[in-house]
Amino acid sequence: MMRGTDEKSGSLFSYVDLEDRIPVKHPLRKIRQVVNNAMASLDTEFEALYVDFGRPSIAPERLIRASLIQILFSIRSERQLMEQMQYNLLFRWFVGLGIDDQVWVPTVFTKNRDRLLTTDMSRKVMTAILAHREVAPLLSDEHFSVDGTLVKAWASMKSFQPKPAITSPDDEGPDDPPSPATTAADQPEQTQAETSPMPRPTRQHRNAEVDFRGEKRSNATHASTTDPDARLYKKSPGTGAMLCFIGHALMENRSGLIVQGDLTEADGHAERRAALDMVHRHSPGSTRRLTLGADKGYDAANFVGDLRTACVTPHVAQKTRYSAIDGRTTRHEGYALSIKHRKRIEEAFGWAKTVGGMAQTVYRGVERVRSRFILTMAANNLARLPRLLAA
Repeated sequence: MMRGTDEKSGSLFSYVDLEDRIPVKHPLRKIRQVVNNAMASLDTEFEALYVDFGRPSIAPERLIRASLIQILFSIRSERQLMEQMQYNLLFRWFVGLGIDDQVWVPTVFTKNRDRLLTTDMSRKVMTAILAHREVAPLLSDEHFSVDGTLVKAWASMKSFQPKPAITSPDDEGPDDPPSPATTAADQPEQTQAETSPMPRPTRQHRNAEVDFRGEKRSNATHASTTDPDARLYKKSPGTGAMLCFIGHALMENRSGLIVQGDLTEADGHAERRAALDMVHRHSPGSTRRLTLGADKGYDAANFVGDLRTACVTPHVAQKTRYSAIDGRTTRHEGYALSIKHRKRIEEAFGWAKTVGGMAQTVYRGVERVRSRFILTMAANNLARLPRLLAA
């Protein structure tokens, strides 16, 4: 066999279409098809968000596809996403950029995306994907499961500082500055030392050691200076508390796809409130009897009563003592099936944290974190679709 030459061709043009460079059986082909059809169904929603004059923005379809590819391939930042789109032909093809199209500046992309992908829009994207003609037959409209997971906030424990005391205007002390009505003649004469500028403080280490031993901190008296929406919360007794949010998901039990998502401030009652909200949002005014599987954390008399009032059978795991679930529910075969299938929701949470980057969010504020969490749940559904549709 003759040895090949290691020489550059130096060609200026490529005659291979970008579409031909992607393998026919690549899983992103099916995902892109579903996403494009979902974006087409949201065309009216996009039209209502933009005006007919001014500078053209980044197309909303491309913003959403770029955000989805960032989640699917665990790209940690928008700057790295733009860098990879410079040379990754697969990313360009999925987003809709040609081989010669200019990649956006990261800050421009971020500002355009934040204006578009609100919580409401993220929910509409998820709904449009689930309403796809190939995806809808995979869903169950009777049997669901619900659960929550902690999402660590983008704030350190050192930012959890005491809240400033609120004082009334009448509580002026002797060291308070004079009011604007005080004239210069009424003020005491100041010495040169008092009027000289304060010395500049020496620069401290940006990550100085802090000893929290013996200090009592709670959400009532403290708040994070980095993200005021984050709350100090611990998953269970004996575990360490951390600044976090709580993400919620409603899963249908047939294929294990997430049909509703939400994210709230960390609270002991947040999971049960969010579960009711997601059930009502997904099946408003439903007259069909639904079932809802959940773990022992949802075994509360008020929550179980609210579900039964809403025509939902509470397939909640029983607590050892004082359970609100009795033989009326546990005697049916469907109860055991719901308890078995509800654990599949942990797979979506695990994917969101290991692949989707939701173990610790890089966004601040409950609104931005919520919209990202819902979009991550939609991306989780997309990642499972090629295998589900092939089966």
